[in-house]
Order: sequence, then C-alpha cells, then structure tokens
Amino acid sequence: MSKFLIVLGSLLAVAMVALVFPEGLGAVGLVAIVSALAVLAFRAYTDEKEFITNVFLFGLVLRLGFGIMVHIFELGSFFGNDAETYDRNGTVLLDYWLGMIPAADQTLIRATSIILPGWGMTYLTAAIYLVLGKSIFTAQSFCAVVGAATAPMSYFCAQKIFNNKRVSKMAAMMIAVFPSFIIWSSQLLKDGLIIFLLVTVVTMVLALQEKFNYVALILLILSLFGIVSLRFYIFYMVAIAVAGSFIIGVSGSTSTMARRAVVLILIGFGLTYLGVTRNATGDYERYASLERVQMSRLDLAQSAESGFGQDVDVSTTEGAISAIPLGLVYLMFAPFPWEMSNLRQTITLPEVLAWWAMIPLMLWGIWYSVKNRLRSAFPILFFSLMLTLAYSIFQGNVGTAYRQRTQIQVFLFIFIAVGWTLLMERREDKRLLRRQQQRNFEEKLLGI
Repeated sequence: MSKFLIVLGSLLAVAMVALVFPEGLGAVGLVAIVSALAVLAFRAYTDEKEFITNVFLFGLVLRLGFGIMVHIFELGSFFGNDAETYDRNGTVLLDYWLGMIPAADQTLIRATSIILPGWGMTYLTAAIYLVLGKSIFTAQSFCAVVGAATAPMSYFCAQKIFNNKRVSKMAAMMIAVFPSFIIWSSQLLKDGLIIFLLVTVVTMVLALQEKFNYVALILLILSLFGIVSLRFYIFYMVAIAVAGSFIIGVSGSTSTMARRAVVLILIGFGLTYLGVTRNATGDYERYASLERVQMSRLDLAQSAESGFGQDVDVSTTEGAISAIPLGLVYLMFAPFPWEMSNLRQTITLPEVLAWWAMIPLMLWGIWYSVKNRLRSAFPILFFSLMLTLAYSIFQGNVGTAYRQRTQIQVFLFIFIAVGWTLLMERREDKRLLRRQQQRNFEEKLLGI
C-alpha cells in the first residue's frame, strides 16, 4: 500500500471532518468501513494486491476530493440537480419509517412509487440516512466508494477476458482517473452505481462460465436487481447479454452445458423471487414505446441550449433508425470544441480531446477481441453495442449524452487498454528486432 496515498487519504479525512462538521464524521466512518471491506474482498481474489489496493485508494481520494469541492461550493446544480431529488425523496421515506408521516401522504407515495424509474436511489438514500442521519454529504461519500471500486472490478473483468495484466492494469487506471467517471461517481447520483453494477455483472458471468460459484451467482442476481431499480431499460440489455454469453458458450462437455443451463435457471428464479421480472415488465409496458421515447427525447432536446436534433422524430421505426447516425456522433464525440458555449462544456475540453485520441486504440482493441476473444468478450461487446444504439436514438441533449456515455466507456476503456497493449508489444517487437539486426551486423563485421 502506497504511503503517499495513506497520508493523502488521512489528510482528506481530516478535511472532510473539518469542512463538513458534524456530517463529515459519519461520512468518514462510512467510507472507512465500506472501503476496508472492499479492499479485503478485492485482495482475496488476486495476486496483484498492491496494485489493486493503490488503484482503489487513488480513485477514492480523487472522488472524495471532488465531492468535498462540490459540497462546499454548492456546485450540485452546476453538474446536475438529481442529487437534490434523491436527497428529498430519501428524507421523505425516512420520515415514514420513523413514523413522522402517514402512509397515505402524497409526497411519500410519489417518492417511493416503484413505477418511477430510479426508485432504488430513494431506498438507498433513506437507508444511509437511517443509520447515519440525514446528510447528502454522507450519501455522496458512499457513492464515491462504489465509484472507486469500479476500477479494481474492471481489472478483474479485463483479466478474465484477456488474461493479460498489462491490459487489466491499464483499464483499471484509466477508469480510476478519467474525469467523467470522477464527476458522476463522487456525487449522490445513480450513474456511478450503475457503472459498478454493470462491471460486476459481466465479471460474475465470466466467473460462472469457468465454474459454478454460489458467491458469484448471488452477486450476479443482486447486481441485476440493483440495475433494474436504478435504470430499468439497461436491465433488458444486460439480461440479453448475460443469456447470450451462456448460449454462445454452449460448446464443450455435457457437464459444462448442464452447468450453464442450471445457472440460467437459478438466475431466473432469483430475479423472479426478488420481483425483478414483474417490475421490469411493468416498466417496459409503461415506458418502452417509441412514442414515449420520442416524448422524452424531445424534452431533452428542448430543455437546454445543448439540445440537438429537435426536428428528429423517433416515434416510428423508420424515424428511430434514421436518428441513429446523428445520435451516435453526439453520443460518442460530444461536446464538440466548436460548439462549446458555456463553462460546463468548456471544462470538458481536455477530456474530450483525450477521448478522441483514444478512439483508434479502441477500434484496434475491438477488432482484436472480435477476431481472437469473441466468446469471452461477447457480454461487453453486445451490451456496449445495444446501449450505444439505444442512447443514439434516445439522446437529444449534449450534457446527458456526455454523462451517460460513461456507462459504455467503462467497457470501451478495456478495449482501449487492449489497443494500447498491442501498440506497446509491436514497438517492443520492433525494438528487439533492431537489436537482433544490429547484433547480427556486428558479428558479421567482426567475422564471428
């Protein structure tokens, strides 16, 4: 464990207590307990204990530091006011648990209704408030820990797919430090939680493909439940990717095929028991029509100066397909430097340019994975493709596209790490070849 990170983390804990007193005490305690459990769990499953610990702590320090800045200077509305909604709804639910408001209270009914997308954040926030008191700073600190845990989890995911430590370490480091991941996982927002759950699902699927494991199965089912409670439409894409990954891997011995069939059945029973199937079906019926998508998209396009494609109509199949090219360009590349008209967009310029520079490596990594690792990489390839197409149709706002792109980037960074590793290995091969040629030339010159 890096001494520098320990010192930095200690100073940050002091700052949390001093600057956000007394809520900072509860936040520090929660971060310490959850972080310790996370580090112990991660270290138990790898021989790269030092790296896993350091990448987690580094990501955590960055997220907690940014969270302090957002809280102290009241920048929540600048980056997005969803946190205020979750804080308000969580407070209402807590008041009900404490007997302060009746079950018939309309505010409570609206806050806790599972027919509203993202209802899981209300219950998570209320649970944190129940234990540590009402404090949005404490709740966002918990989100920061989960966001930091995404980096080591990405290491495990990449390692299971490619079995290459250089790829795994590079992916984990990029996810730990990339600005958009820090921004959206250091506040009381569901984005960081969703990203962590997505990586956990894929990692557990890959683990179950290798051998049956009750821990991996339980974590997979709970992660799918978490996804449907936070953003239901992603659940369908993940579920298809999960089922498809098992189906693609049906070749092998009879025992292997039987094990995978049993796993799929157990997943189905588990999700049904938790009510996921019923809730997801209801959400689909209420929100998944193209007419509803068009209403949401138009609202996004007209709600701010950063809207685009106001004249696009996705209420028909033909319209939805025709919207994909424009939506894809904005989803993958926006905000564009020549269209930046405010401070929020301008501060993203360095990250946007860095992201653009990585795209050739990403394409190279995807091409290599399709050719050589299709079966193991199928879950992230298929899910990334489906979510990219869905957001290309749905998105009509640059800011929202930039924010939700991280749900795809978390897997694309793994492919970027593959492309980077291929580039480094090619350079090393050329360097070795030049050395060998120089050695042969010298031997020939000396007549050896």
